[in-house]
Amino acid sequence: NKRTTCGRNGLMFSGVFKWFTQLFPALQSRNTLQKQQSLPVRPIIPLVARISDQNASGAPLMMVREKTRLDKFKQLLASPNTDLEELRKHSWSGIPREVRPVTWRLLSGYLPANRERRDLVLQRKREEYFGFIEQYYHSRTDENHRDTYRQIHIDIPRTNPLIPLFQQPLVQEVFERILFIWAIRHPASGYVQGINDLVTPFFVVFLSEFVEEDVENFEMASLPLDTQRNIEADSFWCMSKLLDGIQDNYTFAQPGIQIKVKALEELVSRIDEDVHVHFQKCEVEYLQFAFRWMNNLLMRELPLRCTIRLWDTYQAESEGFSHFHLYVCSAFLIKWRKEILSMVDFQSLLMLLQNLPTIHWGNEEVGLLLAEAYRLKYMFADAPSHYKR
Repeated sequence: NKRTTCGRNGLMFSGVFKWFTQLFPALQSRNTLQKQQSLPVRPIIPLVARISDQNASGAPLMMVREKTRLDKFKQLLASPNTDLEELRKHSWSGIPREVRPVTWRLLSGYLPANRERRDLVLQRKREEYFGFIEQYYHSRTDENHRDTYRQIHIDIPRTNPLIPLFQQPLVQEVFERILFIWAIRHPASGYVQGINDLVTPFFVVFLSEFVEEDVENFEMASLPLDTQRNIEADSFWCMSKLLDGIQDNYTFAQPGIQIKVKALEELVSRIDEDVHVHFQKCEVEYLQFAFRWMNNLLMRELPLRCTIRLWDTYQAESEGFSHFHLYVCSAFLIKWRKEILSMVDFQSLLMLLQNLPTIHWGNEEVGLLLAEAYRLKYMFADAPSHYKR
């Protein structure tokens, strides 16, 4: 097409095109060198579709089945003592947006099952969080906390950089407070890069309780101060509950992640020997791509709308973030089997694994991923010997 265009537009354009074709290989070579020097690559994943829709193909009208599911959730949540096992069972396949905030609070263990006690618990925990702020936040400039705060301050603008909501100074200050208070209350691990990502799904879900439009473009300052404070405190406590179950991922030398990456390698060697052997031939180590999968719970690999849907299931699963995540990572890796086997060298294979094309994923893709992960868990979780060759 370019050559045809050149012919139509005369010799001058033809000369420019010839010059560009001579220059292009050099540019391409320089670009490849830059990519090599910048490994590991950190992909920037824009939201693309509304978080509230979660479906990259659009938001269809609520069908009868979806309305029935919503009614069932409302019924469970309205009972004097919510049956948490029943709530988990219904949440596994996704939680309706309207009831997700309260369901997440319950499934994370932040709220009690007893309906009458919930308001009192919320009030007490929110006051407790802001008591921590008053007691500790001023110490961020102290010598023993300065490095922690500095690292948090650097990382916050990198959190979902293409989503306007997270670039608002007010929102970044909220994240800084949450992460700093968590870090100084957990000295065994302190703040580790990657924990900043784990605040965002909770923040978005609790914000969506007050916002009907696209939350990614919402101005946080337009909310009443009390509402802002409640969202912040709830995000802190629910993130803390999550991290309680995976804190060994973030202690010195991150032993939890090392163990999980090794388990992934052993599991993949049993599930798909061809993929495992291909990694060995290309000299790709699982730690080179899967460390981030464990450290950030796949948040750098998936659009945020997909993470929120994924976490519906993680909170419904027993040890979802610590144990079931291993099977999700295995299913996620094997999902790209064809593409992996088509890459014949270290560079191209690692570039693929660090930039997997999930940008247009929605509920359907996440649902299939979870179904495959459940199948793998059913086959392998109760048979540890299957890990071994």
